[in-house]
Amino acid sequence: MNIIQCLSKLKPIGLLPILLSTIGTMPIYAQTSVIYTTADHTDLRLTASGSLTFKELKQPLETQICVFVDPQTKFQSVTGIGGTITDAAAETYATLSNDVQKEFLKAYYDRDNGIGYTLARTTIHSSDFSSGSYTYVKENDAALQSFNLEHDQKYRIPLLKQCIVAAGGKLPLFVSPWSPPAFMKSNHDMLRGGKLLPAFRSAWANYFVKFIKGYEKEGIPVWGLTVQNEPMATQKWESCIFTAEEERDFIKEYLGPILHKNGLADKKLIAWDHNRDQIYQRASVILKDPEASKYVWGIGYHWYETWTGSDMLFNNVKLVHEAFPDKQLLLTEGCVEKFNLDSISRWDLGERYGYSMINDFNSGVTAWTDWNMLLDDKGGPNHVGNFCFAPVHADTKTGKLIYTNSYYYLGHFSKFVRPGARRVASSSNRDKLITTAFMNTDGKLAVIVMNKSNDKIPYYLWMDGKAAETTSLPHSISTFIIQ
Repeated sequence: MNIIQCLSKLKPIGLLPILLSTIGTMPIYAQTSVIYTTADHTDLRLTASGSLTFKELKQPLETQICVFVDPQTKFQSVTGIGGTITDAAAETYATLSNDVQKEFLKAYYDRDNGIGYTLARTTIHSSDFSSGSYTYVKENDAALQSFNLEHDQKYRIPLLKQCIVAAGGKLPLFVSPWSPPAFMKSNHDMLRGGKLLPAFRSAWANYFVKFIKGYEKEGIPVWGLTVQNEPMATQKWESCIFTAEEERDFIKEYLGPILHKNGLADKKLIAWDHNRDQIYQRASVILKDPEASKYVWGIGYHWYETWTGSDMLFNNVKLVHEAFPDKQLLLTEGCVEKFNLDSISRWDLGERYGYSMINDFNSGVTAWTDWNMLLDDKGGPNHVGNFCFAPVHADTKTGKLIYTNSYYYLGHFSKFVRPGARRVASSSNRDKLITTAFMNTDGKLAVIVMNKSNDKIPYYLWMDGKAAETTSLPHSISTFIIQ
């Protein structure tokens, strides 16, 4: 059996029914906790793997390894966790059989038998993950009279509608442009950078309005928007450069006022939408201007250019949170690049997600959005050869889905950390264990513990003078549900 056949058998594992009702109205920290685990070199994939018993332990010894949780100390609320429905995802989805399409929707949006995504992103016209470049208007139509969504009606809009239904009828969606139409830009090309020409700032802001209202007319509500995907990157694909000052002025003089004028003041406007490295510089320039800041809901960012294996510049995110606590933070995009089919079973694919999500949420993030939800077995389609990994790939030969361990690592958060949950204090006294924790609106506490090491680590989960003994398997992530 080859690697594709093996991985194709790893379908989302329906969690075993857990009768938490037996716990009744016990106070938190009480007797039992349900554990879900994903671990390398095991069959555990978001699997219900046991329970814990809490006993009195007033003061742990220095030699005892512990994860400490304090549910009374609360921080930011969670908006949602999800992924991006690109053209590539929609085109790949369209090649699947009806049964496999249903499997895909259940895998991502069903909370009981999938991972329960609660947030989505999509692109405004083409990105690198499209089969080709396109816009919604004809060349030189600054009045936008030719604007239409015919391209998206073939693949992307039908998939988005199905995702909304699969998510229970509600799926907050934010939208992002990679480039204005070529005629609006200094280089007269959607690709390879360039800038928005001053003469087209108003037209480009109205293009957002056309897109949002067009999607909502199709029955797809738009929750928010970012100003520009990766505004400091000149890419070989769709891209456009905005300095911090240019983005600030576009927001306060054009995009913000035009959204408000057209009845779209409720849309969450997100600035930056690029990497952690320059997030504070961008946020400070925009948010220290009160006329720009009043339109901005939050700052979005990506994880690229900042991965060294141990430091992803999370302190930059935390600094923005501390400096501008009234603004929201969300990771708008992340994926592992340079797709290689022979590496699709790499365990570090998922560990990168777990490491980032724990540290991002601990830095003050309220939402987290993965990049492509589905790609083919080449890591595309992508019209410029920028092939990447996704949590789920489609085997074009068999028509089956391949679940990478990224899917399960994401699920340890999205399945158990629901919209409205509050992050609570959690810490580890050993660096091989990292942790974050959340109190959901239903009163259930979700504690996530990740171990990137080769070691099997016995430890105590400690809360308010009581602790439960447990063990972290090598290269594993566990979520504890405590009621």
